[in-house]
Amino acid sequence: MDEELRSLAGRVRGEAGTSAEQVAYERLLATEDQDELAGVLVETQRPLWAREVAAFRLGCAGDRRAFETLVLLLNHREPQRCASAAYALARLGDPRTARAAAALATNGLRTAYALHPVRLLTELRAPETVPALIATLRGLLKPHEPNWRVALACVEGLGQLRDKRARPVLEAALDHPRLTAAASAALSRLT
Repeated sequence: MDEELRSLAGRVRGEAGTSAEQVAYERLLATEDQDELAGVLVETQRPLWAREVAAFRLGCAGDRRAFETLVLLLNHREPQRCASAAYALARLGDPRTARAAAALATNGLRTAYALHPVRLLTELRAPETVPALIATLRGLLKPHEPNWRVALACVEGLGQLRDKRARPVLEAALDHPRLTAAASAALSRLT
């Protein structure tokens, strides 16, 4: 069991309350049958933790049946679920992942939940990445922005990607105290 799966298993263990759920929990962690895991994603009455474990395991195995569930979890209000989904999506290898992450990152109504989609986009380095990070960051460059951590992730991601198209928005980020150092470092990396 890798470290990410171990972390997920530890986090959801308490959500499996009844003895029957504990048995199901152990089974989901032990099975190597991808069809069994995929079945969990479509069965009715399955709790969220079970769907998360199944989708995570399938995603890390490159099974695209996990895509929709992982995207839903990437947009979840609980940051740990988002982080696990992003980890699995990065390993899934589905060409739809970057578009989905870009749509989540640039959705102005869901900006508070965009941190993990932004980080996933940076990791994917897809054609959608730089335009999505620029658009997201541009929308967050206003005084007293409560989602400054998302803005910081955009700045850091743009710095890692070293794309010249980011120069104007990174220069604008210099004026924001929480972003100044990261924006300066990102600008120094642009080629």
